[in-house]
Amino acid sequence: MKLSEAVTSVTLNTLSRIPGAPAGAAAFTLFHMPFARSKARPSERALLEQAHIDRVRVNGSHAVTYQWGDGTRPVLLVHGWQSRGSRLSGLIAGLLDRGFSVIAFDAPGHGDATGRSATILDYRAVITELHERYGTFEGLVAHSMGALASFYALTHGVKAERIAVISGVCDFDYLTDAFTSALRLRPELTARLHQEIKKNLFPDLPADRSPFSAADTSEEVRSPVLVVHDEDDSRIGVEQGRRLAAAFGDRARLVVTSGLGHRRILGDPDVVRTVLDFVGQEPDRNAPAESQSVSAD
Repeated sequence: MKLSEAVTSVTLNTLSRIPGAPAGAAAFTLFHMPFARSKARPSERALLEQAHIDRVRVNGSHAVTYQWGDGTRPVLLVHGWQSRGSRLSGLIAGLLDRGFSVIAFDAPGHGDATGRSATILDYRAVITELHERYGTFEGLVAHSMGALASFYALTHGVKAERIAVISGVCDFDYLTDAFTSALRLRPELTARLHQEIKKNLFPDLPADRSPFSAADTSEEVRSPVLVVHDEDDSRIGVEQGRRLAAAFGDRARLVVTSGLGHRRILGDPDVVRTVLDFVGQEPDRNAPAESQSVSAD
């Protein structure tokens, strides 16, 4: 455990022992606060300079949006936690070559956006605003926690003809469990955090579907889905990818890679080509449910 995590753990667990102390609310606040802000890499800066840049106001903060192309045939790229839109830049040239426009954003608290935190509701707000601007997305490509947020938006009116998920989170509880485990929160405080999540994020969900899971959306989201996940992903276990693909049955294709981990998978040439081919055309529905793509370290 890092020193910052250790201090946070002790503070929250101590607060939870004091009657009336807002430990649950404090845990909820920290749960949505990135501890690091990603900067654009040198290889990404040139692309960012070519983009049309705009903003979306979200709960007092501003997300930053990026557009490449003329806005027709839009493909949305959705980044993960403590990341930024340009992390999916390996897809941009290929999408433009295929005649698509590319849309990306930095969520509040991420990249060049303002604010210090972001919830799944903030992601949904940005995705919904971009959907209103550009119309139905011909493709939506999401990484990590961005996948979960994308499916949440897709159950609230956003439309995408094809959905590609890379190293994606399927279950909101997976995020909560990782947070409480990392900080070694007491069971009582963990229970309070779950109550805060239910109250603040998912008050309208049925009890048997709260917190949110992308696995519960297959009846509402009817688009074909590509799921790419690395078996050596130490951040989001490959079982999350398998669970998502299984939920969509014959409308999903699962590609399992090896040796790429959670982030390097975004720039792997085979993964990029697989995603571009999927977005560019309807997947073969006679293909096997799972295929294996092996990449070395």
